[in-house]
Amino acid sequence: MTKADIVARIAQNTGMTKADTAEVLDALLETISTALERGEKIEMRGFGIFKVEKRKARVARNPKTGTEIRIPPRVVPVFKPSDRLKARVQKN
Repeated sequence: MTKADIVARIAQNTGMTKADTAEVLDALLETISTALERGEKIEMRGFGIFKVEKRKARVARNPKTGTEIRIPPRVVPVFKPSDRLKARVQKN
């Protein structure tokens, strides 16, 4: 499903225009992105939690050559689904 598909479904369900729906969706995504940049946690009850996690530096191996590769520490975005969302997905 693409962003355009999401916009079309929301517009159909709410009666909003696709242009207005796209603006709202863009604003939501921008708000989530900005909050994650600041290291904030976004909790949407019944859906899940968006947050950032710090990953430690580590040593990995190139599977082809076997040489060691140093991976530096980094911060990554993470999504943890709620139990309700997990149950809905498992149902199908």
